[in-house]
Amino acid sequence: MSNQDLLTRDAESLYEALNDLVRVYQFRDRGHICCYDVSVTQCYALEMLVKQGSLRLQSLAEGMYLDKSTASRVVNALERKGYVIRIEDEDDRRAIRIQATVAGQELYKTIRSDLIAEERAMIESLSPEVRQASLALLRRLTRAAEARYGERTHSALETATELA
Repeated sequence: MSNQDLLTRDAESLYEALNDLVRVYQFRDRGHICCYDVSVTQCYALEMLVKQGSLRLQSLAEGMYLDKSTASRVVNALERKGYVIRIEDEDDRRAIRIQATVAGQELYKTIRSDLIAEERAMIESLSPEVRQASLALLRRLTRAAEARYGERTHSALETATELA
């Protein structure tokens, strides 16, 4: 088998493996996060606001790969639930920033803690070397995808690592 054939076979296997992983996580997240009174998308928005601080709507939308109108609906729902507020932008008094409330920060911490406990249970049987190699691979794949499809200021994996 030629190198090109092997590369194509490996790319197909990567596609299948990542699709399976994303599918499992989407259903897991929907089942766990939604029991906390927020959708998965609302949780991702809350996560960005907790990790990065207050953001303008456009920055939030870009970081979540959403259009501004969709991000606005997400923020409106979070605001109704008391998890975010709109504040004046100190750099431009005409602009508005979105900020997580104390209740929003606490909700995010609770959800994150529950999900981290699940991750811990999934990887506890792996050796430290396998865990570290897996994390390195996932980070490289994330950077490659960001470079190809549009880079954000911080990938979710890098941000999570910085907070740990």
